[in-house]
Amino acid sequence: MVSAFEAIVEPSRRQLLDLLLRAPSSVGDLVAATGMSQPSTSRHLRVLREADLVASRPAGRQRIYEIRPEGFAALARWLTPYVVLWQGERDAAAGRG
Repeated sequence: MVSAFEAIVEPSRRQLLDLLLRAPSSVGDLVAATGMSQPSTSRHLRVLREADLVASRPAGRQRIYEIRPEGFAALARWLTPYVVLWQGERDAAAGRG
């Protein structure tokens, strides 16, 4: 199983996540939005699914992919101290200016 960190290293996967953040989408919709091939898009979605960042559900003959918010918990836990540090520095800079 791939970790969320390993999954988001690839820019194409981050692009897919950005699109899925806006709305659940089919593979065809994601192919049209990214210009990637269908096999490439499907491979990236498989990695994101294995990392628990997206889920899929059947809709007729298609599969609809959507973000799994709970899959981002590990990323959020790791990133939070850095966000706090950045906000503190930004607030301190605003106070100086």
